[in-house]
Amino acid sequence: MSEDVAWETVIGLEVHCELATQTKLFCGCRNAFGEEPNTNICPVCLGLPGSLPVLNAQAVELAMRIGTALHCEIRPSSFARKNYFYPDQAKDYQISQYDEPINASGSLELPDGTTVGVTRAHLEEDTGKLTHVGASGRINSAHHALVDYNRSGVPLVEIVSEPDMRSAAEARAYASELRGILVATGASDGRMEEGSMRIDANISVRPAGSDAFGTRCEIKNLNSLRSLGRAIEYEAARQITLIEAGNKVDQETRHWDEAAGRTESMRSKEEANDYRYFPEPDLVPLVPDAAWQERVRIAMGPMPADRRARLVDLLGGSVSGAQGDQIRVVVDLGLDTLVAAAVAAAAPAALSLARAANELASEGDAGLALPSESFAALVNMEANGALSATQSKLVLHTLVEKGGGDPAELAGAMGIESLGADTLTAAVAASVQAQPEAWARFVDGDDKLAGFFVKEVMEATSGKANGKEVMAELRRLRG
Repeated sequence: MSEDVAWETVIGLEVHCELATQTKLFCGCRNAFGEEPNTNICPVCLGLPGSLPVLNAQAVELAMRIGTALHCEIRPSSFARKNYFYPDQAKDYQISQYDEPINASGSLELPDGTTVGVTRAHLEEDTGKLTHVGASGRINSAHHALVDYNRSGVPLVEIVSEPDMRSAAEARAYASELRGILVATGASDGRMEEGSMRIDANISVRPAGSDAFGTRCEIKNLNSLRSLGRAIEYEAARQITLIEAGNKVDQETRHWDEAAGRTESMRSKEEANDYRYFPEPDLVPLVPDAAWQERVRIAMGPMPADRRARLVDLLGGSVSGAQGDQIRVVVDLGLDTLVAAAVAAAAPAALSLARAANELASEGDAGLALPSESFAALVNMEANGALSATQSKLVLHTLVEKGGGDPAELAGAMGIESLGADTLTAAVAASVQAQPEAWARFVDGDDKLAGFFVKEVMEATSGKANGKEVMAELRRLRG
């Protein structure tokens, strides 16, 4: 094939989301991360003879929340046994949903307006966890393996997208938006570093403009958005190189080696018949009635897209590119309620958004815990000129450390006060006098030097000057 062929990447994602239930999917064992290995186990999740599964109603409700948020049809469903050699699943099969999933035919809209189809979002149980003991932590160099069955039987929802994504950036945007939805529904904490959300990426390439799909490879267990993006870019390039060299792409399952920055072959790709599905004989069909579905729908709060739209409305209906980025950060971190509360208390929307996205976002959970009245009062003090931007940031950081309080009282206790008009005028005049060449260029129209003078005045006043007032004084002097 000619090397000047333009290639298109085709991507579909399978996202496994651990549900935030109190107990496992088919037994009463605790569903908790990070506890001592093999302490949350029982005959059911160990698959011992005579034990029988009992379906967790909370898991069903959380699955319906996910389906509702993804605009799926919630359907009558059933469970099946997926037979496979699972070294970390004691009964050697997984209870999953096969041809009758609880959620099907949905969609997810990305922040840029692109829509990705959702094929299904079905319930299944998680496997245990293997720890390979050896230099690399991988099976090929392990001396032996340890098995922790605490995770075995934890409820999962597997969300399978249509192959609608065409770039690593689009796949990352989908995964990020989906994570926000999972957290917003309360179905999961979305912590990829703990395995609460794990991604398998199906990747193929084809000549641009072609409608035919290429041979796909599945990249397993990507546990960060960064790894997802890197794995897609590497795998697409690998497949293109193979095809252009006259070779073919084998359909297979591959592993992403984060340290090496490449994918590696694991095994040939399985098909449905390899799993020898058959109906789970110990579980009856699952048929949530209309009343239950309606209770789930009514109880759900706004999704990330709704919350972004609310912030846009608070900003007057249109936003700059930087504000769009700030909105995404604030919504992703759950800080949008603080911004809305500040605006309701007459604080400027743009300044409230900026302080939340640029300062509170770096404070972690402590920033989320800041009382809305403290945040609103602080933003209003800055907006009214009682604090400079630098002072406002200092007071905000201390408010977060103290868990709230009156920002005016705190500023006084910290020795922070606004600069009087006479003092500010004198500070600007001193800066102008000390930099005659720069001032002459500013007077001649070099507006870039305004930032230089503001910085000089801020340093001279230990951050007490208000940047807007400094700019106003500079414009007055220039005439």
